Amino acid sequence: MSACKRLLYIVKHRGIWPSIWRRNVTTWSPVGAAFNAKPHRRLELFEKNVGLFGVPELSSPAGFEVTTKRALKDTQELVDKVCSSPPGAVTVETFDQLSDGLCKVADLADFVKVAHPDPSFREAAEKTCIEIGTVVENGILHNDSSLICWITKTKVAELFMFDFAISGIHLDEKLRKEAVKLHVKLLDLNNEFLMGSHLPNRIAKSAIPEYIHCHFATEGSFIQIGGLHAESSNDLVREVAYRIFLYPNADLMECLEELLKCRNKLAKLVGYESYAHRALQGTMAKTPGIMLPPLSPNNDFHFNYGVLRAERYNIEPSLYSPYFSLGSCMEGLNSLFTKLYGVSIMSEHPSAGEVWNDDVRKLAVVHETEGLLGYIYCDFFHRANKPHQDCHFTIRGGRQCQESGQYQLPVVVLMLSLPHPTKSAPTLLTPSMMENLFHEMGHAMHSMLGRTRYQHITGTRCATDFAEVPSILMEYFATDYRVVNQFARHYQTGQPLPQSMVARLCESKKVCGAADTQLQIFYSALDQMYHGKPQNRSTTDILKDMQHKFYGLPYTPNTAWQLRFSHLIGYGAKYYSYLMSRAVASMVWKQCFVQDPLNRDMGERYRREMLAHGGGKEPMLMVEGMLQRQPTIEDFVDALVTDLNPDFETFIMDSTS
Repeated sequence: MSACKRLLYIVKHRGIWPSIWRRNVTTWSPVGAAFNAKPHRRLELFEKNVGLFGVPELSSPAGFEVTTKRALKDTQELVDKVCSSPPGAVTVETFDQLSDGLCKVADLADFVKVAHPDPSFREAAEKTCIEIGTVVENGILHNDSSLICWITKTKVAELFMFDFAISGIHLDEKLRKEAVKLHVKLLDLNNEFLMGSHLPNRIAKSAIPEYIHCHFATEGSFIQIGGLHAESSNDLVREVAYRIFLYPNADLMECLEELLKCRNKLAKLVGYESYAHRALQGTMAKTPGIMLPPLSPNNDFHFNYGVLRAERYNIEPSLYSPYFSLGSCMEGLNSLFTKLYGVSIMSEHPSAGEVWNDDVRKLAVVHETEGLLGYIYCDFFHRANKPHQDCHFTIRGGRQCQESGQYQLPVVVLMLSLPHPTKSAPTLLTPSMMENLFHEMGHAMHSMLGRTRYQHITGTRCATDFAEVPSILMEYFATDYRVVNQFARHYQTGQPLPQSMVARLCESKKVCGAADTQLQIFYSALDQMYHGKPQNRSTTDILKDMQHKFYGLPYTPNTAWQLRFSHLIGYGAKYYSYLMSRAVASMVWKQCFVQDPLNRDMGERYRREMLAHGGGKEPMLMVEGMLQRQPTIEDFVDALVTDLNPDFETFIMDSTS
């Protein structure tokens, strides 16, 4: 196919006008072009609306009610089948089919309720989440002891039974009803806190200097502050953002306090010492127990250390961004995956009604011999009412369908909040944005590269303290010059990013590295304390105490950082997972990839030993398989500290004295 024909094919089939291709140096690949140009809006008057993610019923909000009713009807039929048949090999298959039917509706709705720009879709999706959650928690199984005895013989069945047990399947009818009430209440509290934690705070324009108004969104006579602005070079902007964004909200505070009480009550009801004990069963950590040394408070540089890296190493983001166009970063990911796994990511134009916003891109993940592995929807650009948090959502899990004999392909969404391209430039990423993109794509490839028999254990549906390993490992690739050199090109000149700039970027990560790790320890300790033995004091008082013991910076009065700690919902009692996963990722990188980050044999081992199993294998056994040895506690500790340079940390502390 000639270059001209290829260009016409891309424009016709992928909906892209190559407006920014007009440069003399180089040309984007199809996947690069898909992200470096605004999508061409095709007239869809005569195209059939296929519904969100290709689900025909979801061409309108009313379709959620239809899919919910059908899923619950199918679920009841499968429950009847399980309970009327003798235990056998088909039992776990039926459980997984049941789980898949519910998850395909509930997981999709869980995403739509926070991401769809249409309030009517969000409301319908939230109703679905509550309805399915309530039915599940009300109990779809009978406590058949012979059934339980048989299905615990396999790993996936053991996980099913664990899910049933923590929901109270073993309780008598009275206690079970109480557990159900708590579950339903927690669904509401979780949603309330999650939504509230992302809402901006506002302050009268007259309360802050006029010259910094331009850094924030405005609403009439108010300034809206929806984040910390940690990378701003303006000291006052950072301080104002910190104090206003973290200012306590009484209603949200009450929600969090009630949420923690309900979690503890539920955990006790189903037989656990605390919610933390319930949450950590089946993880690498196994049980709670924080054994961390207390620290002495140091000088406060809450509003400064976010930019100290830039000042010390001249890594002003604007110097790097021209080399990190979104399209070039996607080309880099494609190149990396091809070299490690023989996998390509290919842009596809979605059908009418398939996506929820015009700027959402669809990627097909294709293996060189295995064919199509799954789909990734990329919701990368900022829009109003969209959460600012970078997230990975499983929409449909992979599984071997016994009914059809086919493999159900996984579908995921990656959600970022990047700036839109302009008339003169594509979307340009800061180094931290680029690293976040690689991180989230690590989650996506975990979902794509697994080929589990059951969807209940597919991809990222594994122990939480293992699930972050693939994403954190990708951060190491993102800052290795041998990888970065594959894609970092100036969007106008085509010149590669100088190696010296990559070196400065890597060295800058060591600045405050110990403080960053200390911060994660503080977050983890706070999370464990919130979910351990109940405290007769406020969440803010607990935060003050934990910050004094585990972090080198004192608490800032009249702030309530815990109200922005949205990880308390999805990672309740498990926030330590980031630290444990980072330790594992560090060990894997240093032992397996640091010599050659593009080594295909090592990539294949990584897929075979760590990515292929999802949650179907004990996480420590996966780590041992990759490292080909059993890691010790000392290995975990060493992995966390060997990346840090104490000389840089001394410099930071001295500079703030």
